[in-house]
Amino acid sequence: MKVFVTGATGVLGSRLVDRLADRDHEVVGLARDEAGERSVEERGGTARHGDVLDPATLERSVDDEVEVLVHAATAIPDSTKPTEAEWSRNDRVRLEGMRNLLDVAPSGIRQVLFPSVVWVARQPDGSRFDETAERHPDRATRSAAEVEDLLERRAASDGFDAAVLRCGFFYAPDARDTREWAARLLDGDLPVVAGGLLGRRDAELSFVRADDAATAFVAAIETGAGGVYHVVDDEPATPAAFFGRFADLLDAPEPGRIPAWLARFFVGKVAARLLASPMPTTNERAREELGWEPEYPTYREGLEEVVETWRADGTLDELRGEGPSGTAAPTDEEPA
Repeated sequence: MKVFVTGATGVLGSRLVDRLADRDHEVVGLARDEAGERSVEERGGTARHGDVLDPATLERSVDDEVEVLVHAATAIPDSTKPTEAEWSRNDRVRLEGMRNLLDVAPSGIRQVLFPSVVWVARQPDGSRFDETAERHPDRATRSAAEVEDLLERRAASDGFDAAVLRCGFFYAPDARDTREWAARLLDGDLPVVAGGLLGRRDAELSFVRADDAATAFVAAIETGAGGVYHVVDDEPATPAAFFGRFADLLDAPEPGRIPAWLARFFVGKVAARLLASPMPTTNERAREELGWEPEYPTYREGLEEVVETWRADGTLDELRGEGPSGTAAPTDEEPA
């Protein structure tokens, strides 16, 4: 099939280009600069220069032979304490970008896919939930919920299949957040954020390796899936377990703790709530209907491979300040 991918240079999008091309699909990836275009071409795709917020560039990039659209572009804030303007930018990329993409979609489009997030449906009481649960969007997930609703309406009126793949927290060797977490763990500056007055109430969160998320999208495309799927590891994990294991693998100090009410003054209300509010969910529907299963079933296997990759390619030495430059590796790649 011919698949058009926005955000084709991000953590998820780049993997989609790579894996779809490997399976002999024709992939067109949208990139915003020459470096991004080279990245798409090197992964086996055809690059198109453009921006999801510029309808004219999309109109030039999406031709009548495209059968599948994947809107993987985001502008997730990368600052320690994001401003309202930063969150609004992400909202525009998600929602306005999807509107622009649908407006240029060819009449014969078969399927449109969107990577949402599982915490859009986290339950107020912290209980386990699945794809049928009522959503409870907050500031960080409001635009994701709006895109889900937009896709449902447009699929009904335009006749394509809409697949919403709600993903857990991404982690990967090249993911900006993963590298930032490692650098801060090595510096002893990444406390576990938890609920309660003293920060002793751990929340169960849902994670997924970015590589596994990409294979779930490939499975959804090749099965022509429609509907909502949760793409997560086989088991939830608390931040204490996740970052504790990461610290062990890095030979870093054991992370301390900080209550969410205090953490919000340093990382913002959105991030503090995200880490301290449970979001345990299941990947059962994706397994059953897409035939998908994660290569890295839990964070334990996934983080071990991350650190092994870094050890082999020199990133770990750089994060420790032992690389050729004596400085940590850059973490400013385009977000997924």
